[in-house]
Amino acid sequence: MWDTLWLDVHLATGDDRLITSGDGYGCIHDGAVGIHDGAICWVGSRADLPGIPDGLARKVEHGHGGWLTPGLIDAHTHVVFAGDRSQEFAERLNGASYEDIARKGGGILSTVKATRAASEQQLLQVSLKRVERMIQEGTTSLEIKSGYGLTLADEFKQLRVARAIGKTLPVRVHTTFLGAHAVPPEYSGRADDYVTFLADELLPRLHEENLVDSVDAFCETIAFSPTQTEFLFETARKLGLPVRIHSEQLSLSGGTALAARYGGLSADHLEYADENAVMSMAHHGTVAMLLPGAFYFIREKQLPPVDLLRKHNVSIGLATDCNPGTSPVLGLTSVMNMGCTLFRLTPEESFRAVTSVAARALGIEHETGMLREGLRADMTLWDVTGPHELSYWVGGIRPVRRIYGGLG
Repeated sequence: MWDTLWLDVHLATGDDRLITSGDGYGCIHDGAVGIHDGAICWVGSRADLPGIPDGLARKVEHGHGGWLTPGLIDAHTHVVFAGDRSQEFAERLNGASYEDIARKGGGILSTVKATRAASEQQLLQVSLKRVERMIQEGTTSLEIKSGYGLTLADEFKQLRVARAIGKTLPVRVHTTFLGAHAVPPEYSGRADDYVTFLADELLPRLHEENLVDSVDAFCETIAFSPTQTEFLFETARKLGLPVRIHSEQLSLSGGTALAARYGGLSADHLEYADENAVMSMAHHGTVAMLLPGAFYFIREKQLPPVDLLRKHNVSIGLATDCNPGTSPVLGLTSVMNMGCTLFRLTPEESFRAVTSVAARALGIEHETGMLREGLRADMTLWDVTGPHELSYWVGGIRPVRRIYGGLG
């Protein structure tokens, strides 16, 4: 027998085998989902069930006409941090740019200082509160980056906290090493030496402790050059770790094409990406991870090249980019709304951007991201008129139920 059978639900499966030009969600009206051992074992129309409900499953759940979707996947976050940067928000409103604040010691380095000062337990407690909010908003999988430690001890601390979150809360955590986030004060003026330290010492040590699932770098004029980034990516390749990149947020740096050449899981931000960068992503299957929270919060004017991404069939993802300086966002449905209103994505695109596409951006598309037989039973139940409504509410909407591994 199945463990659970869900009835009285409409399904937005996100299954690409069911998606058509007229239905970008893969919908099944009056559907049913069977669950066994934490995985989906049957999906289809209720009328096609292979028996009577009570004879199929030990427990029958009723969705009361709601919409059941895959659990939401947040594929770009910096949610493990200490400190507060709300003052920088006021500075920007008074005319200071993101670059101005960073160059005078604010920005990332101010969070580095606060994160270094926090104990591991303190860092875990403040981070758990944020992730609990994400879970309430429907998130079932999330990526967590390091990059606010920038020393051996503090990067270890951040990544151990990220792993602890996945053991403490019902959420799948993918950890990303972002040591190349900023040049720390002790390496001021010696960026090449710092990158050598990351590649030769820090990343191999973290990898040995099984704390790293992927490697990221902030490739920008105020951070690291493509040459420095490639030096780090070479180490990642030798260790068998996939890469991703923060690139083309503030300028056309060449980082996107670089990450694509290394088979990058995703290239993120992309406001200044050109057609050559987009074509490189298309060729190598790299996901374009757009971050409208940061675009909105720092009042960017340069839009990412959505039309080029569509033209070259590059998959578009969305994420919160949850961080203290440029995107204090915790809910993915808010991001879906911003993706539609700011970047002119369709509701169907925004839905796939935080489900199946986000799963590919984390390399977990064979585990989650759709309602499909064999995948994990990570699902969310919504009291909405249809999946399009998930992108409608300004400020987002919360699910009625969240199911993680069949439970919830």
